[in-house]
Parts: sequence; C-alpha cells; structure tokens
Amino acid sequence: MKPAAGVAAALWLAGCALLPKGHPDPFAATWPDDTAREENANGAIFQSGYDVALFENTVAHRVGDTVTINLEESTAAQKTSSTNTSKATTADIAAPVLGGNPLHIGGKEISAGLDSSNKFAGAGDSALSNKLEGNITVTVAKRLSNGNLVVRGQKWIEINQGREYVRIQGVIRPLDIQPDNTIPSYKVADASIAYGAKGALADANRPGLLSRFFNSILNPL
Repeated sequence: MKPAAGVAAALWLAGCALLPKGHPDPFAATWPDDTAREENANGAIFQSGYDVALFENTVAHRVGDTVTINLEESTAAQKTSSTNTSKATTADIAAPVLGGNPLHIGGKEISAGLDSSNKFAGAGDSALSNKLEGNITVTVAKRLSNGNLVVRGQKWIEINQGREYVRIQGVIRPLDIQPDNTIPSYKVADASIAYGAKGALADANRPGLLSRFFNSILNPL
C-alpha cells in the first residue's frame, strides 16, 4: 500500500507543477486601464471626468465594461436504434442411385440433409438532457479587431458548508447586447460554461485520492 500511496502522491505533485507559481485565475475580472487624465480648467457647467456621450448606447463596448449574461441553456438529445437479422438455410441431398435403384444400407435408404439458421436482435437507447438558468455579470476582457468582445467572469455563492460557482467565457457581438446591457447565453460564441461546487459537501461526494488512482488507467494491477 505504501508504494502505491507514494506513486499517487508523486502524480498529484506533478499535476500541480503544470501550473506556474502565481498563475492567474483565467476567469478573474478584467479591469480597465487607468490612464492619467489631463487636468483641464473646469468651467461653470462643464466638469472634466463627468462628461456623458449623448449619441452612444450605454452598453458594454470597452475593456473592463460589464455585461449581464442571461443563462438560458437547455439541451435534450435522444437516440434509439434497433437491429434484427435472420438467416435460414436448408439443403437436401438425394440418395445415390445404383442401377436405377436407390442405394440402401441396412435396409434403409441413404439420404442426407442440412439445416442452418442464424438470428440476431439488438437494441440501444440513449438520452441526455441538461438545463441551466440564471444570470451572471461578466467583464469585457478584450475587444477584437472586428468589434466583437471577449467576455469572461464567474459568480461564487457560499451556502452552509459549500461554495457553488458559475463560470462563463466566450465571444459576443455588441449588436446582440440589449438596451438594458444584457445578452442571452445562446448568443455567446465559443461559450465555455461551468457549474460546480467546492467544500465539505462536494468533497464527501468525491472518491479519495487512492480510490481515483486504483480506478484509473495508471493502476498497473
């Protein structure tokens, strides 16, 4: 048991070494660049830094802006297959004739026959469905040359002894953003959506390290 535990510990450490020290969270929020503002003399009405664009929609379009994604994921798939085959073969061999009369051995006429049959029946049924609803507000991480926006973000909810999270990243078109700065998740291109949990409850539902090792392809036994 001790050598196996040592191998499992070495594999775990090797997996941790794949991420460099200080590796940033890929779903962390992206903050806008803080550029130094030029000090201008403020007038009686105009105040520098408080200007509002009159001919611009107040939706996300710059790095660091936020946009709310409405999670409307619902997938259902079903497949059924059925196969039936049947094959039968029958062959009769007539008794040999000698001198115009059937050949007899032991007072019985010689004859032969061959019967063969083959049947196969197969059936298969597969069904898959999932549903995810909710809202998550993410930040614009990058603005592409064609105007599309790369968005990503995450939401953590702590309940009792566990923490649940929703993560999403993908590419959206500014034209698909609604006037209230929201967009449905089915309009997010190359979307990567993850939902999971961490904590005591999640750990209790997960096999231990040694159990996962002995049930993996790395187990030599």
